[in-house]
Amino acid sequence: MLTDREIISTLEMLENENLDVRTVTLGINLLDCAGDDLDKVKNKVHGKISHFAENLVSVCDHIGQKYGIPVVNKRIAVSPIAVVGAALSSFQLTDIAKTLDDVAQEIGVDFIGGFSALVQKGIARGDRALIEAIPHALAATERVCASVNVASTKAGINMDAVLLMGKTIKQAAELTAEKDGLACAKLCVFANIPEDIPFMAGAYLGIGEGDAVINVGVSGPGVVKKAIDRALDSNPDLDLGQISELIKKTAYKVTRVGELIGREVAKNLNISFGVVDLSLAPTPNVGDSVGEIFQSLGLLSIGVPGTTAALALLNDAVKKGGAFASSRVGGLSGAFIPVSEDLNISEAVRNGYIGLDKLEAITSVCSVGLDMVAIPGDTSADNVAAIIADEMAIGVINNKTTAARLIPVPGKAAGDSAYFGGLLGQSTIISVNNGQGSNHFIRHGGSIPAPLQSLTN
Repeated sequence: MLTDREIISTLEMLENENLDVRTVTLGINLLDCAGDDLDKVKNKVHGKISHFAENLVSVCDHIGQKYGIPVVNKRIAVSPIAVVGAALSSFQLTDIAKTLDDVAQEIGVDFIGGFSALVQKGIARGDRALIEAIPHALAATERVCASVNVASTKAGINMDAVLLMGKTIKQAAELTAEKDGLACAKLCVFANIPEDIPFMAGAYLGIGEGDAVINVGVSGPGVVKKAIDRALDSNPDLDLGQISELIKKTAYKVTRVGELIGREVAKNLNISFGVVDLSLAPTPNVGDSVGEIFQSLGLLSIGVPGTTAALALLNDAVKKGGAFASSRVGGLSGAFIPVSEDLNISEAVRNGYIGLDKLEAITSVCSVGLDMVAIPGDTSADNVAAIIADEMAIGVINNKTTAARLIPVPGKAAGDSAYFGGLLGQSTIISVNNGQGSNHFIRHGGSIPAPLQSLTN
């Protein structure tokens, strides 16, 4: 039970510190919609999503108003379309993406995820067709998000898939060149992808899930920053262990709010409640930044020496506090560092405090990886793939989820600005070492074998 003081503290978080439920994501199993007749598959997909999701937005709005806690985004995640549409061609799968986009618009959700494939051990026919469809599908839709899992600690890294994704990202960027490669902002490449992510662009519903489930993504970087600021103002001599304890307690309160809303939405929709994702997810708004937390901890900026240690402390404390607050923790859970979506991190890039190498280094302890990173448009497909491969290696060797959401901005160079709009924000383009030419290491193909720690049976 919360004390009166804790209740007042939570109300303060809602009023002045940008506390919200960042997303309620409805997962819908579409495996029973599979088939080789395009029209029948489209009708089944549209019908099943409409059946489960028709009241999602209104219920979230009602619950948010009831408790005074805004649900910022309402989203849908579906079974991997590479499985649902395994018998279809890449052109037909693009039509499926348009169906997903149409039904998402009708229902009123922000994004729909699950235009996805799992190829960590090999690429099947349906997987290859879906990956071929990704550039045109994302360019032709507004709300559809895609993800491809190319590596896992159990399987190693599928380097053929990594190279293919490098080419796919380049093509997607070129098809949306007039929007600074916007299609790439809706595409994540993963290692060790969880089956219950509520956050986009990685969200999809895992093969082992039921017919429908509600997963919640809480946030609150502004809340954590304010808590640290208040504590250090009253006692500047707090050590890092005490600060960690403070972050844990704050994460507990934030998570309880998310669980409350998620369970209430699930009850009203008569759908099972899934997990709470504890991730600190920023926005481009002032006061809602993960990057600002580093400054509250005493660093000049994210990216300077001490950044990796500070992020390790933050991530660990958030997970410990949130895990105690919720009976069902899942998704990614920790701290996101999406460059363009976090105003402070974007400024750190512009001011030269953080570059691609440091971003990659700190992904060894963060929740995701190289997220919303704009790179020069002339970066070759080989080198895009090589950046992905480096990030996948961090995930595989450390047995954690990592991802790459890279945007090679057509016609722009390092130091230029890229604009993606809305929650996707804007960013200065980061330089890439050896950004032109071929990469012969990547072109060897094959697989990088799973590490020894994969032998856990």
